[in-house]
Amino acid sequence: GAQLQLAVPVAVVFAPGSVPGDLPRPLPFRDVQEMEISVNLRAGITSRHQMLYRSTTAQEEAALGAATAREADAALRLLQDTSLGSLTLYVIPETSSLLPQGISIYVGKHRSALVRAGGGLAALRARLQQLTQVMSFTASSIAAALSDRVPDSQLGPDARRHLKSSLGYEITFSLLNPDPKSHAVDWDIEDAVSRYVQPVLDKLSLVANFSVDSQILYYAVLGVTPRFDKESSSFLLSAHSLPHVINPVEARLGSSAASLYPVLNFLLYVPERSHSPLYIQDKDGAPVSTNAFHSPRWGGIMIYNVEAPASPQASLPLHVDVDMVRVMEVFLAQLRLLFGLSREELPPEFLVESLGNEGLADWELDRLLWAHTVENIATVSTTLTSLAQLLDKIGNIVIKDDVASEVYRAVAAVQSAVAELATGHLHAAFQASKEAVTSSERAFFDPSLLHLLYFPDDQKFAIYIPLFLPMAVPILLSLAKIVREARQRKKDPTKMD
Repeated sequence: GAQLQLAVPVAVVFAPGSVPGDLPRPLPFRDVQEMEISVNLRAGITSRHQMLYRSTTAQEEAALGAATAREADAALRLLQDTSLGSLTLYVIPETSSLLPQGISIYVGKHRSALVRAGGGLAALRARLQQLTQVMSFTASSIAAALSDRVPDSQLGPDARRHLKSSLGYEITFSLLNPDPKSHAVDWDIEDAVSRYVQPVLDKLSLVANFSVDSQILYYAVLGVTPRFDKESSSFLLSAHSLPHVINPVEARLGSSAASLYPVLNFLLYVPERSHSPLYIQDKDGAPVSTNAFHSPRWGGIMIYNVEAPASPQASLPLHVDVDMVRVMEVFLAQLRLLFGLSREELPPEFLVESLGNEGLADWELDRLLWAHTVENIATVSTTLTSLAQLLDKIGNIVIKDDVASEVYRAVAAVQSAVAELATGHLHAAFQASKEAVTSSERAFFDPSLLHLLYFPDDQKFAIYIPLFLPMAVPILLSLAKIVREARQRKKDPTKMD
């Protein structure tokens, strides 16, 4: 089968006083570390870490003299290779005060990390390997990208949770107010989207096109009646009933069938007064701190309780101003989960820089691109294979030039994506893989092939014969009569009119 090579350019940069004593040769030198990624496919996948070991430049040394790791990270960013998919790992002396006590690895928000020296080369290599996997891809993240083609036994529990690679995504924020007589709810969704969601989508714009819209739905109720709990005098939804919550709401959300792209739904639900306050319980019956849950490849729901009025005579409807910061924190965390960007559990000696408003580190974007590029390549080869099998079955078919040229274009783009991956050019590889998807789909869904897809010859007969039958009966009867008369004439040649 085909071989996919994922090459990651990694610079390992030693600050003065951090060079291990057992380096095989003087700096600078290069070294390649290959690793087979076992994904049970016909195609083998190898990761190639193309390591360059070197010493810091004077500028880098100055940047590493910063007071904090965060300041060093910002200063180093201006000096390093910022191309997508590349990593720069700075090794600093064991005694350095840049990293807090007990922390030996600091992951910045761009494409670099700081690693405390210590032990010999073998110990350092093990640390670096762990780090490159966190910042680029692991066997499991690649297996998850190919989850539709890999046997379940090989996948982690979250593999099928993340969204499939697509050229675009539509995001809909909906406020559900089932009880407008009691609650007049206001939410400033436009402002919240521009402040919290847009910065993340701007970063992801390289991955796909995003469109965002919002709506308010009245009288929309959840599909499950919550259970009243006497002790806490509140209402509870248990984890196992959550899947049933979505169905009736789904019907009200508007049609996602009309959409070309996957739709992500984020729902804010303000429970009716008769079911307030409403809390979600996890599998063990403990309250869920965010009071929210998400559904893989679909979206998320957050329940937003309104405080009961102080005096029973308070006039209804109560005016409710939604705290959008609290809501958006939850929705952004769910968005990251849906894209498979949730942070994996890291050992305690790791410190990952907090992201602030961007919501996404550069290396996390790369992680997504590695996975989507591999997924796109697999998707295109599946599409083209099924197209070939289909045309093979149909036989005597004339393929239009534009279909043929889309197929050639898709094949060329896939080859280019594979070649760019092998040389460590992630950006170019991803763009080529996107072009390949576009071309292969154009070929597959070309109108000139569509009717062949849906109407092979035997089906045509099955469709048309019933239409002809009513006409056929008199024709066949008169044909029989003609035959009978002709035979009669043969037998009886002497008879004259």
